[in-house]
Amino acid sequence: MAGNLLGSSAHNQWRVSAGQVDMVRAPVLPNPVTLTSRGREVTFDLNRTALLVIDMQNDFCHPEGWLGHIGVDVTPARAPIAPLQSLLPGLREAEVPVIWLNWGNRPDRLNLSPALLHVYNADGESVGLGDPLPVSGAPVLEAGSWAADVVEELKPAASDIRVNKYRMSGFQDTELDSILRNLGVTTLLFAGVNIDQCVLCTLQDANFHGYDCLLLEDCSATTSPTFCLDATLYNVQQCFGFVVGSTELLPQL
Repeated sequence: MAGNLLGSSAHNQWRVSAGQVDMVRAPVLPNPVTLTSRGREVTFDLNRTALLVIDMQNDFCHPEGWLGHIGVDVTPARAPIAPLQSLLPGLREAEVPVIWLNWGNRPDRLNLSPALLHVYNADGESVGLGDPLPVSGAPVLEAGSWAADVVEELKPAASDIRVNKYRMSGFQDTELDSILRNLGVTTLLFAGVNIDQCVLCTLQDANFHGYDCLLLEDCSATTSPTFCLDATLYNVQQCFGFVVGSTELLPQL
């Protein structure tokens, strides 16, 4: 039927006119990609896939960010930068949505509980969420601040999607699930930091929501002890999805 397209995503649109409503979505031809996951082949549809890049922010990855301020060596958190620099152009060229899922708290912190604030300010006197960093003065992980911005080496493209989160999981109290469903996404690639905290919590919730989950091991990292990394990789492969690498994906884009 003739008419006007109604919908923000090409994968989820009606065609409407004054006399008709056509709710039949346009078909999406599959684009299968196969990766190796711990000795097993896993095939997924690239045309129904999105990449979640989690918390690659100054507060976690820059020496003058929050982690650096409390004395954490952020070198491990910077490890995903180079593999993501290689991967992102190919994903964008293949029209795979790139979603930057970052802490971006309200200035008044009214949606943050004391239990969550305590993680960043255990004694009530330290620099915690929303407090100014000593060097830059930027408020810790506050939306719109330098502290919450993506590191300079990974500047998001205009076509990328940004979602602010307020918990370890990017699905809790955010619009992430609605965006993914509107995009027609069924498979999620995971990257970012910390692999054993926000990446893992978001991946677990994605699994609980019914998404297929692929953890890009070389595009993820943590400043936690090695045993935390090992346990995360084991549990993802055992319970929540598959562990794969970006270098095997790149030639297939």
